[in-house]
Amino acid sequence: MNDTAGLDFIRQIIADDNASGKHDGRVCTRFPPEPNGYLHIGHAKAVCLNFGIALENSGQCFLRFDDTNPLKEEQHFADAIERDVHWLGFDWEDRLTHASDYYQQFYDCAVKLIEAGKAFVDEQTADEIRATRGTLTEPGKNSPYRDRPVADNLDLFKRMRAGEFPDGVYLLRAKIDMASPNMNMRDPAIYRIRHASHQRTGDEWPIYPMYDFAHPISDALEGITHSLCTLEFEDHRPLYDWVLDNLDLPYRPRQIEFSRLNVAYMITSKRKLAELIEQGQVGGWDDPRMPTIAGLRRRGYPPAALRDFCERVGVTKKDHLIEMALLENCVRENLNEHAPRAMAVLNPLKLVLTNYPADQTELMTAANHPNRPELGKRDLPFSGELWIERDDFMEDAPKKFFRLKPGGEVRLRNAYIVRCDEVVKSDSGEVTELRCSYDPDTRSGLPGASRKVKGTIHWVSAPHAISAPVRLYDRLFTIPRPDMDKDGRDFKEFLNPESLQEKTDAQLEPALADAMAGDVFQFERVGYFVVDQEHSQPGAPVFNRVVTLRDSWAKQEKAALQALEK
Repeated sequence: MNDTAGLDFIRQIIADDNASGKHDGRVCTRFPPEPNGYLHIGHAKAVCLNFGIALENSGQCFLRFDDTNPLKEEQHFADAIERDVHWLGFDWEDRLTHASDYYQQFYDCAVKLIEAGKAFVDEQTADEIRATRGTLTEPGKNSPYRDRPVADNLDLFKRMRAGEFPDGVYLLRAKIDMASPNMNMRDPAIYRIRHASHQRTGDEWPIYPMYDFAHPISDALEGITHSLCTLEFEDHRPLYDWVLDNLDLPYRPRQIEFSRLNVAYMITSKRKLAELIEQGQVGGWDDPRMPTIAGLRRRGYPPAALRDFCERVGVTKKDHLIEMALLENCVRENLNEHAPRAMAVLNPLKLVLTNYPADQTELMTAANHPNRPELGKRDLPFSGELWIERDDFMEDAPKKFFRLKPGGEVRLRNAYIVRCDEVVKSDSGEVTELRCSYDPDTRSGLPGASRKVKGTIHWVSAPHAISAPVRLYDRLFTIPRPDMDKDGRDFKEFLNPESLQEKTDAQLEPALADAMAGDVFQFERVGYFVVDQEHSQPGAPVFNRVVTLRDSWAKQEKAALQALEK
């Protein structure tokens, strides 16, 4: 029996390596983000894969910051990345490292390549290098400085290190093959001059290694066994292997590529996300509409739901566009099991019980969760003046409308059956109030409650309700691939104008006044909502919609994805 059946291709490789005794049975992975922005949902897949594989094999995973470009990197991005990885449920323990930890080793490796005649200092301009690089069908041309003597290359590189030259004057390039069909192997740059202060090393280094040079060396120094990258690095693997082949390093890691996570109605380009922030289209990296992990956390997505989503998506070698419905379904399934229930009216319409005793208040009992008695019950104040959803009343109702209508009856959830006797309107014809009568023998939990009506609606007692801002977040874009429009239109043209709708007069059951930032509830019949961590204050919560109770985009998304396939 093959106990590895059903494994994805990466886990199968690791199982085979373990069976053969490769790496002495060790499994060591790394997650190497660049601290130039916040992690997004695509990174969540990489985090779950790298840390998950290490855990499954009793191995280790490093969190390594690729901080080789000080012009774009900032410490607060690194701090945010650490928070996000922890929030997803993973711990690097004592294995937090930085590419900058190895700057001296990178430099020493570059010197060895120069000494071996495998690297040279080029003084062509960027335009000249670009012009001589060749095309996919034509070979490049050797730099006129390619055969510079080793001693001269060493001297120039040491002077680059000493900070003698301004940016762009010299560049250290690997000497590989300008006729290679792989453009990455055409004497790639491995060091550049950059007089920029680094967030960790300050002004110590005026030269910085390129990622393709630093990456394999970092992996080898840390004893990484399986270096997992997304597919765009597949063409970089020959260079990764060339660096390892030409340096005497303590370990030999293997780079393996997998498909990146692409989710419909989302973009994950850090540059484009930063553009949205800079232009004020969103409120920041943690805006609940953003695909960043910080945004999804503030939106109220549970980390377990993201881990579940990443597991369901799986690991393949082929890029796919994943339906956003799958992500939202993972969130619904998790919250349906864990979120306590509450009642809230987002579009309030006054309902007055004309036969209810004046100034009387009752306490109705409601379960906090229909399937989890351990979560207990709560008391709901009930009075003669209530708020109901405006959509739960229709004056000219069709036959199959089973909510409230003139002369019709509904059950108020956890309370009584009521009948609509009179409709009050403003001078403009807007319905402002419903005058109803209640049946006192139909209170939930009493024998008379057995009388059945077809509709049940939620409500909140008007004298006891709290008013709280409620933000209805939706998809940020109106089409599945806003960054790949066939007509070349700018992705911002597809921003959803209804991605945020604010309800300023929502009426909520009074117990919600004590809800704390991050608490999630199912507002019955409405959706799942979280107390916003940024704008809420004690006793004054602000609620964000996490996800609707049902997928309201299903038909639209299916049609849009079918159109993309055509």
